[in-house]
Amino acid sequence: MVQVCLNGSRGAVDGATVPLTPQAMADSAAEAVAAGATDIHVHPKTPCGRDTLSPRFVADTVRALRARVAVPVGVTTGAWAEPDPAARLERIRDWTVLPDHASVNWHEPGAEEIAAALIGLGVGVEAGIWSGTDGAARFAVSPLRSKVLRVLAEVTDTSPDTAENTARILLTDLGHALPRRPVLLHGEDGGAWPVLRLAGRLGLATRIGLEDTLLLPDGERALSNTQLVAGALSQYGSAQRRS
Repeated sequence: MVQVCLNGSRGAVDGATVPLTPQAMADSAAEAVAAGATDIHVHPKTPCGRDTLSPRFVADTVRALRARVAVPVGVTTGAWAEPDPAARLERIRDWTVLPDHASVNWHEPGAEEIAAALIGLGVGVEAGIWSGTDGAARFAVSPLRSKVLRVLAEVTDTSPDTAENTARILLTDLGHALPRRPVLLHGEDGGAWPVLRLAGRLGLATRIGLEDTLLLPDGERALSNTQLVAGALSQYGSAQRRS
């Protein structure tokens, strides 16, 4: 599985290639799926380009994507979109159009309540476990750990020289916490491609997109999510053949 992460918290300052409107996200998603992406992760945006959990904008985004693609669509529930845990939970409970899945960062305040609410709504939960946080330790004792859709192992080390080792440490930390749930391993910025190749060697699901990196494997600027997905499939396949 190669998930495409369309935009993340990036905005207009990151360039015109980052899709910020529902229509642009839908267009980008359709092209990425045609290139081989099998799942979508997106950050709904306000008209001014900020991440939001607003029921209105989540609905507009999910509807636009589903009109163009037939693969699962997931959204963020990151605390930066709504810092107050109670307000974040209220927003999610008010969603009128539900995504197929949503990421919940386990180190953030209110993660257990957010995840439980999503599961109660029938939305799959990607348990976001970030390197450099206590997310793995919290997840290890969570009563929800066997109920999540998958674990999203997020390597926040952006150094191309050390990200792979950081990823291995994170996977080791997760080892005793995983009740046979699928793992999606990915990195970001300078660590995106080394971690993706590691995922290929280990046979794990992964993701790529303008949220995680603006650069292709050769260091050139990516012109679209489609280019990144095509590069990911090539890099992943090569890594598998070498393993």
